[in-house]
Amino acid sequence: MNNLSPKVQNQLGMLQQIQQQLQTILSQKAQYEMAVREAKRAQEEISDAAEDAVMYMSVGTVMMQKKKDVITAKLTEKVETLELRIKSLEKQEKMMQGKFEQLQAQIKAALEGKGAPAAA
Repeated sequence: MNNLSPKVQNQLGMLQQIQQQLQTILSQKAQYEMAVREAKRAQEEISDAAEDAVMYMSVGTVMMQKKKDVITAKLTEKVETLELRIKSLEKQEKMMQGKFEQLQAQIKAALEGKGAPAAA
């Protein structure tokens, strides 16, 4: 690592940062996708229940009795919000992946360019 130019060392540091950011984005995306699956599962269960069935909804640390249509609306809103967040994360992921690949190519070119004269 010491025999690399400061520019290449800087690029390697940036590459590691981008990789960490990508991992964070992927982790958040997975969490949101799981939350969407859970909300959709709850929607399915609620749709099978009778209109006058007693239902409870978690509000902070308290469970409150709510009507079926209120819970259904809240779940629909939650799914829509989470899906928007997922789309946003997918855009960020794509952008970061592009930066990662571009920087990786620059580093590879710099290393190959540096190694070629020494081999000649």
